[in-house]
Amino acid sequence: MIPLRDQNPSRTTPVATRALIALNLAVFVYEVLLGPRLRMFTSEYALIPARVAHGMNGGTALLPALATFVTSMFMHGGWLHLIGNMWYLWIFGDNIEDRLGHFGFLLFYLGAGLASGTLHTALQADSNIPTVGASGAIAGVLGAYVVLFPRARIITLVPIFFFIQVIPIAAVFYLGFWFILQLLSGAMSLAYGASGGVAWWGHIGGFVFGVLAGVLARARPPAASGFRG
Repeated sequence: MIPLRDQNPSRTTPVATRALIALNLAVFVYEVLLGPRLRMFTSEYALIPARVAHGMNGGTALLPALATFVTSMFMHGGWLHLIGNMWYLWIFGDNIEDRLGHFGFLLFYLGAGLASGTLHTALQADSNIPTVGASGAIAGVLGAYVVLFPRARIITLVPIFFFIQVIPIAAVFYLGFWFILQLLSGAMSLAYGASGGVAWWGHIGGFVFGVLAGVLARARPPAASGFRG
């Protein structure tokens, strides 16, 4: 299922969402321009759980390892990886930004990314595989969305056998199904030790963070427009 758009107009211009998309695009273009130096760039700025664990044990510099929790959020492994993540951020990010305010949304986005990286690192502490991508932070956006706008309709491209249908699906069902897939895939990765190159538990960590943030956000009035939390 591919989301095309949501039927949930926002009140304000999503300047923070657009800025995040622009930053991710700029970093990816820089990665492409690096050519053969990309491998060194990735090893330095991607999140590598074993390096973080090594730093926590005093085996290497801890601060640079911790910094990769943030830098890895703006790196991507290819055009499809980038486009998929930015498409979800474009569809769902504006409403969360509208609810939290521009600056509040930026803090929330970074918090979701950190929660994602923390859970992934905790469960893959021996892994030397570099982890990159905004999907953990965007999973947080999805988690907040399902709490704050459960009845919003997601216009979705759905393949049914040899036919393709465009169907409006309530966010609670669309995003609930998405989360169940992450849980099943994450459980399989723990059981069989293979993830297919996807940080499933990073997605789960980000989503749960978003759900908790959404619950807190529901307890207070929507933020006014402007750079405030």
